[in-house]
Amino acid sequence: MTTHGQNCSDNRVGSDRPGGSDSTERSDKPELRLWLRLLTCTNTVEGEIRRRLRQDFSTTLPRFDLLAQLDRSADGLTMTELSNRMMVSNGNLTGLADRLVTDGLVVRRPDPKDGRSTRLALTEQGKQQFDTMTPAHEAWVNDLLDGLDGAEIKHLHDLLGKLKTSAQDRPAL
Repeated sequence: MTTHGQNCSDNRVGSDRPGGSDSTERSDKPELRLWLRLLTCTNTVEGEIRRRLRQDFSTTLPRFDLLAQLDRSADGLTMTELSNRMMVSNGNLTGLADRLVTDGLVVRRPDPKDGRSTRLALTEQGKQQFDTMTPAHEAWVNDLLDGLDGAEIKHLHDLLGKLKTSAQDRPAL
């Protein structure tokens, strides 16, 4: 777990690894080192958010994420739309959606534009539960990023946007 003042170091490449090689190897592989740093930071922040959701709300990050997507769409979403937004397969969402329906947080409705399809939407109980979690979630994210000032956050956001575009524009390997 990362605490304030620590960076998201990784211990898998070059001299970051105990017994690793010298700094020459470090500078020879900046792209790999950046990839590992991104992965380590993502895993660190995500792990802490998961832990806090379990501890404070007895819920999971996938449940929170699905509720968040539905909260952004007053008309609800199809499973395919949810799958695309959450970047997971429909199969992974089916069980989660079923549990949220059983728990009374989500409802399935016929899609008025496509009679073969259904849309998932938040129930009033689901909306209330999500609204209870969002201030805490925002505070946790702010807490985890408090080592960066506003200009650094903007700069990092811009750089990651550039990386995202570059990675998405690449042909499949």
